[in-house]
Amino acid sequence: MDKLRFVDACTEEHFRAMSLIHALGWRDTYVNAVPADYMAREITDDRWVGIFRRNYETQSGVRGLLLYQGNEPVSCLNYCKARTVNYNPGDICKFDNEAYADWGEIASFYTHPAQRGHGYGGLLFEEACRRMKLEGFPSAFVFVLQENEGARRFYAAHGFAWDGTSADIPFPNSPPCHDLRYVKKL
Repeated sequence: MDKLRFVDACTEEHFRAMSLIHALGWRDTYVNAVPADYMAREITDDRWVGIFRRNYETQSGVRGLLLYQGNEPVSCLNYCKARTVNYNPGDICKFDNEAYADWGEIASFYTHPAQRGHGYGGLLFEEACRRMKLEGFPSAFVFVLQENEGARRFYAAHGFAWDGTSADIPFPNSPPCHDLRYVKKL
């Protein structure tokens, strides 16, 4: 097996790799939860490139992290201090994080669908939690789609639990999806 390494996202190549993994993850994971017309229209391979670039260039506090196996990116995530404002203009997601303002947040997390089951996501997720703890965050949270049983089991296996709070994601012309907040003391 090729060597595994963590890479802080800081180049156009990193941003493109992260965006592709996000798009593939969305298409695979949310096929029965997110409206098909929204997926076809919005979830393109390069949808998040500009957001990831802007996060890096503006030093917004949202950090991209990838896990590479050799030269291949296999998993990626974004972590930060809990976002209390919407950093991505036009984003349909609006989360009330005021009560969590001093916490760390996993803002997004995906493993390439073809690379699942190898433990890559767990390694990357634990590295992000380790980094947030080193930065002084007392606890961390991640939102997970209520219907995503696999992700909910994954987060529970890593010590996270639903705290009873949630947020609705209002997709156009469709009933909203529900994101559950999973939390963990770091």
